[in-house]
Amino acid sequence: MSVPAPKPATDLSVRFCGIELKNPLIAASGTFGYGIEFEDVVQLDKLGGFVVKGLSREPMTGNPPPRLFETAAGMLNAIGLQNIGARAFVDDKLPKLREKKNIAVFANVFGYTREDYEYTIQILNEGEGIAAYELNVSCPNTQHGGIQFGSDPHLLEEVVRKAKRVAKRPLIVKLSPNVTSIPLMAHIAEEAGADAISLVNTFLAMAIDAETRRPRIANITAGLSGPAIKPIALRMVYEASKAVKIPVIGMGGVSTGEDVVEFMLAGATAVQIGTASYWDPCGTEKVVDELTRWCNDRKIPKLAELTGGLQTDPAH
Repeated sequence: MSVPAPKPATDLSVRFCGIELKNPLIAASGTFGYGIEFEDVVQLDKLGGFVVKGLSREPMTGNPPPRLFETAAGMLNAIGLQNIGARAFVDDKLPKLREKKNIAVFANVFGYTREDYEYTIQILNEGEGIAAYELNVSCPNTQHGGIQFGSDPHLLEEVVRKAKRVAKRPLIVKLSPNVTSIPLMAHIAEEAGADAISLVNTFLAMAIDAETRRPRIANITAGLSGPAIKPIALRMVYEASKAVKIPVIGMGGVSTGEDVVEFMLAGATAVQIGTASYWDPCGTEKVVDELTRWCNDRKIPKLAELTGGLQTDPAH
């Protein structure tokens, strides 16, 4: 017998970059397809929004298999940003997404070069119904681009500045955790023109089959996500939020409603959920219900007021 979804007594809405979401939960890029693939499984309009698969200038086939491997409390992936390309997305996917009136659609943008990012954004500028761009400068699973931009301060500044110059929508910069200083990279992104930042992307990792003496992933290294990374992600969101004045979108191991609250207390305005959708395709919807119950039980009047509310003073 299924438990009916709770009715929100709390105002769950959040707002950033001029975008209003009914609740702070956003399905993360690479875990939710182009959104429409999930409409028979998930009530899309229960989510605040979702980020489509990373879109590139030209279609990408991604990395050879095996590309996924389950680890203790997490998952390795090296999909390699397989996607249909920005033009096919605008022509074929976006018209169907525009029918979803009550959910925000974010377009994740990837490039091998700075010019790729600019060109991809210019293609997406032609489409209607995109709330904002999420600039992927943190993917660890490609030979070029991605993490190379997100781990070098000078390259990060340049790619964000050039992307901002051509973007006709708010620009969210997705940061890599594979850096020495998250506050520094967050500050650079802000100074270069980012309207918001999102973090963290996956941690560079690997797994080995002891019997065959071969890597578990064809790409050898992969990105680690899932509950195992949550404590590190929380710390990085907390540090980044202290370093910038622009909104922070947190992610990394979110699988419960309470996880969402923790990220918001650490400084996040909104929260993305990714890997949880792999072990439960309805995971995003369930987290919204759990968040609603958590807030109702504690009579929280407005969820957005929890952002940055971590109490660090000694307890009395």
